[in-house]
Amino acid sequence: MSKHRRLKRLWQFFFTGWGLVMIASLVAGALFTKQLLWTPIEAINMNDIVTKQFKMSGASFVGTDKNNTPFKINAKIGYQEYENPDIIFMETVSGKITRISNKTKITDDITAQKGQYNRANKTITLIGDVHIDSSNGDKVRTKELVIKL
Repeated sequence: MSKHRRLKRLWQFFFTGWGLVMIASLVAGALFTKQLLWTPIEAINMNDIVTKQFKMSGASFVGTDKNNTPFKINAKIGYQEYENPDIIFMETVSGKITRISNKTKITDDITAQKGQYNRANKTITLIGDVHIDSSNGDKVRTKELVIKL
C-alpha cells in the first residue's frame, strides 16, 4: 500500500507542473553549460591574458614616502605584467601626496591619464595631461612627471 501511494505522489508531482518545471530547468541548465564549454578560443583576448597578470578596477595604493609622509594614489584600472612584476600600470590616475617645504606641510592633488608605480625604485611616473594643484596655490601642468617617494 505504501509503494502504491509513493508512485501516486510521484505521478502527481510530475503532472501538476512542478515536475515539468524541474525537468525543464535541468535540461536548460545542461544545455547552457554545454554552450559555455563550446565557446570558441578566438573569442578570448589571449594578448590581454598573457600580458596582464593581475587587473584591478578601482585600484588604490596607499603608503608613506622616505620622510614618512602619507600618499594615496587611485586608478580607475591598475594591472601588473609578467615581465615587470615591480611596476603597477595605472589608467585614469588621481591622488594626494603630502610634502614638507620650508617647514610647511603642503598637500598636492594630482590627476593624470596614465601612471606607473615602481615599487622597487619607489617612484611614480605620471603620463598624459598631468595636473597638480597644491594647497599653497601652486599649479603644474605637464605631459610627464616623475615623483620620488
